[in-house]
Amino acid sequence: MFNQYSRRLISLASIGTLTLTLAACGGSGTGGGEAGGGGGSELSGSVTIDGSSTVFPITEAMAEEFQGKFSGVRVTVGVSGSGGGFKKFCNGETDISNASRPIKESEQEMCAEAGIEFIEIPVAFDAISVIKNPENDWAECLTTEELETIWRPEAQGEINNWQQVRSSFPDQRLSLYGPGTDSGTFDYFTEAIGGEGGASRGDYTASEDDNVVVQGVVSDEGSLGYLGLAYYEENQDKLEAIAVDDGNPDNGEGCVPPSAATVEDGTYQPLARPIFIYVKRSAAEEKAQVEEFINFYLSSENRNLVTEVGYVGLSDTIYEKAIARFENRKTGTIFEDGSTVGVKLNEVL
Repeated sequence: MFNQYSRRLISLASIGTLTLTLAACGGSGTGGGEAGGGGGSELSGSVTIDGSSTVFPITEAMAEEFQGKFSGVRVTVGVSGSGGGFKKFCNGETDISNASRPIKESEQEMCAEAGIEFIEIPVAFDAISVIKNPENDWAECLTTEELETIWRPEAQGEINNWQQVRSSFPDQRLSLYGPGTDSGTFDYFTEAIGGEGGASRGDYTASEDDNVVVQGVVSDEGSLGYLGLAYYEENQDKLEAIAVDDGNPDNGEGCVPPSAATVEDGTYQPLARPIFIYVKRSAAEEKAQVEEFINFYLSSENRNLVTEVGYVGLSDTIYEKAIARFENRKTGTIFEDGSTVGVKLNEVL
């Protein structure tokens, strides 16, 4: 479940870009960023972050705790989706980009053209949760084939009734809610359900703000949507998750619900995924407050914040490899094809 950090997010259901400035009381924020090293009040400057709404709760919690320790640093965290975040990052507007999927080749080219090198760091695991209205008492589980039937491009304007999904389902209008095309959650879900090069129907209510998806499903009995695990867990008093059957007995028998346990044991497939932050190398090297923030983010003392806001922590081995990647300033992506579907993170880091 979320704690006080993320409850603030849930109450802000803005459709456009959400930006929170997490300035600690008494923080000076020089804005210049060239900090005199050390800790506590000696560290000053700004850290600018934007990107994925899925990663936002983790980064928000880290930022608030960080500013409690370093009162002279001002951290701003925006939410414009993974794609929107990378546009700002590769345009030199941010130090760090939250991302719920790996950087795309086109985005890498954009960064390269701007002379921006990046360090890719996994920070947690997520389970994309398929959600329904509590009044829906018929769809307890859906197969990946049925999800494809619902979301594939050919379904646009054609599949609009639950009975078309499964003949035993009632004659009930089907309405859909999900992330917009700038969202990494959209990219991952579309690939995982539609296959490599998969695409999605466009006639659904779309938003980069997961709260809009929550509100849509809550208000519509015949609705179906998908979003990150943390947003489902925070709203499970008014939403229900649908279990997923991928048809592979190696991933568990039949219907598997989204949860930390099913992500950890590898049975929630194919909708479990790693999520990331991307750090501008020059910012890490030239701004002491950025380097200190990343060290704080990855430290063993603060990893509990990942689970507190509803996500699944990485193994110690993966954390160690992520820390080494940052300390060695290892740039570039480990996902050359841009996909994390079926990838074992420990093997590719």
